[in-house]
Amino acid sequence: MAMRMSTLFLRTLREDPADAELPGHKLLVRAGYVRRVAPGIYTWLPLGMRVLAKVEAIVREEMDRIGSQEVKFPALLPREPYEVTNRWTEYGENLFRLTDRKDADMLLGPTHEEMFCLTVKDMYSSYKDLPLALYQIQNKYRDEARPRAGILRGREFIMKDSYSFDVDSAGLQKAYDAHREAYIRIFNRLGFEYVIVHADSGAMGGSASEEFLAVSEYGEDTFVRDEHGYAANVEAVEVPQAPAVEVTAGPAHVEDTPNTPTIDTLVAALNERHPRTDGRSWTGADTLKNVIVMLVHPDGTREPLAIGLPGDREVDAKRLEAKVAPAEVEAFEEKDFAAYPMLAKGYIGPGVLGSEKASGIRYLLDPLVGEGSAWVTGADEHGKHVIDLVHGRDFTADGTIQAAELREGDVSPSGNGTLHLARGIEMGHIFQLGTKYAEALGLKVLDENGKLVTVTMGSYGVGVTRAVGVIAEDNLDDSGLIWPRNVSPADVHLVATGKDEEVFVKSEELVNTLEAAGIEVLFDDRRKVSPGVKFKDAELIGVPTIVIVGKGLADGVVEIKDRRSGERREVALDALLAEVQREIADHDDAR
Repeated sequence: MAMRMSTLFLRTLREDPADAELPGHKLLVRAGYVRRVAPGIYTWLPLGMRVLAKVEAIVREEMDRIGSQEVKFPALLPREPYEVTNRWTEYGENLFRLTDRKDADMLLGPTHEEMFCLTVKDMYSSYKDLPLALYQIQNKYRDEARPRAGILRGREFIMKDSYSFDVDSAGLQKAYDAHREAYIRIFNRLGFEYVIVHADSGAMGGSASEEFLAVSEYGEDTFVRDEHGYAANVEAVEVPQAPAVEVTAGPAHVEDTPNTPTIDTLVAALNERHPRTDGRSWTGADTLKNVIVMLVHPDGTREPLAIGLPGDREVDAKRLEAKVAPAEVEAFEEKDFAAYPMLAKGYIGPGVLGSEKASGIRYLLDPLVGEGSAWVTGADEHGKHVIDLVHGRDFTADGTIQAAELREGDVSPSGNGTLHLARGIEMGHIFQLGTKYAEALGLKVLDENGKLVTVTMGSYGVGVTRAVGVIAEDNLDDSGLIWPRNVSPADVHLVATGKDEEVFVKSEELVNTLEAAGIEVLFDDRRKVSPGVKFKDAELIGVPTIVIVGKGLADGVVEIKDRRSGERREVALDALLAEVQREIADHDDAR
């Protein structure tokens, strides 16, 4: 049944919504696909539902193809399973928590590892039941601190999550590989540029994980790649430890460096008052910056952490957060400095840092700080720095941490080539979970020898609503959206123009002909709307083929417009069906 714009639940907008940030987000709202309810929460309208259903169908087809079976768990879940795995605490403020009328603690599911695990435990007990793969396409809830970019980063969203269950690591690898190939097919069919990168497993745990990132300037994730195929999310990049070098610096000495609380002011003062003996100028790379942050653990305890890194680099918040998870990172504020009076703000050095030192603050060094290297760093007195302080000779740390920012041109961890930075949007994430959740929840089966063994699991997610947002950002122009045919809300947008009754009668006949051939039609049958408004709406909505019925009818022709190329051509009325079928077939062949 054709969607008729005279009755379709739709209102297009000529102006961008004030709260929308990205081009595709603005167009999704203006074209009537979604409407904002609250920050990070959106209503899906009829046109949006059709696109969403087509994305879901692609995901569902590829999951079914690898033998995964669909289930659906509730979004409202009890606390107890998440308490067992400690995620009731680890999720912290990201978890939506509530109580029922009997004061029982409940949550809105952020992800469903526990539920899948318990259900398999309830039904299966033998190795003969495995391998098994289950999936669902379900609403998820995460109380994002900064929901943004419309449906790309929401507090309620739809995700496909699937889980594999095997008796050993070889079975897990086979399931992981099958899901990886299924994801490649899914994202190829969705049509946007993506890259597969090594990823940090984070709180999910497990031995291996990879992310599928849609390459986009609007992405919140930074990833790196080199010329030889290495690619990784910045959180997963392991910078090699700088090699130890022979100590060549003389004894460390403290110098007056007043009014130098920043690296730039320090470097300027050093070059003016304490020039190097080798003739070159001091740079930020010669300084050791000591950054203090406050870790907030899931149980609410607070712990300061000091990070030492070359002064020409900043701490990368995402890399740091990945290394200290599930703790959250907050700024070290004035009240915190007051609690640690031995810290000279702007002049902090290794002298007071370290769990065995005066401050008792854990001190971790970036791997770029090699043993034997000499540095200029804070002397733990206001207005003073120490020069030629050597790592290993004059100071040590409690360990290392991979938290410094990565730069374009850094040496690749693969040992070949250099790193290139890009932005991406996380679209899929696959994990080899191992036995973490099965062990916690007692999921065991009898093996072929009658011995109980813990089931090994994989976890695999795809952002379904996020995929709609990524496709929108990737397929638009100044006039509106341009949907790829396989996810478009319709195959044809047929526009009846003018006031002549014959136009509307013939348009109805064409719609019936197209529909009888299995072609989905969005029919603009509005009688009191000008052609100009109809054309603008057609371009805004973004169906790939626009058919215009109007003045040419007297000559027995209609106009076809290709929304992507802008190409227009006239075709005879009796040739329209064949032309549209050819366009659809061309798309199918291209796939």
